[in-house]
Amino acid sequence: MKTFGKGIAVLCLVALTGCSELTAQEQRMLTGAAAGTAIGAAGTVMTGGCVACGAAIGGVVGTGAGYIVDQLKKTDQSSTGY
Repeated sequence: MKTFGKGIAVLCLVALTGCSELTAQEQRMLTGAAAGTAIGAAGTVMTGGCVACGAAIGGVVGTGAGYIVDQLKKTDQSSTGY
């Protein structure tokens, strides 16, 4: 079990370093995708559905939500001048 935990820690570290050069839009979309995947998987575990399907659908919806949030922030910044 300790090896598994170390493996997860290394995987997270590699994933985070790969995200260091992302634009603001890419960061928001990736955050949305990650949150959507987690929520979709958890929701299907609780309801007894297909976990992979829930995670995939959640990831797509989360990515779209991240894109929309980015566009709203850009619109808000351009209207206020900041």
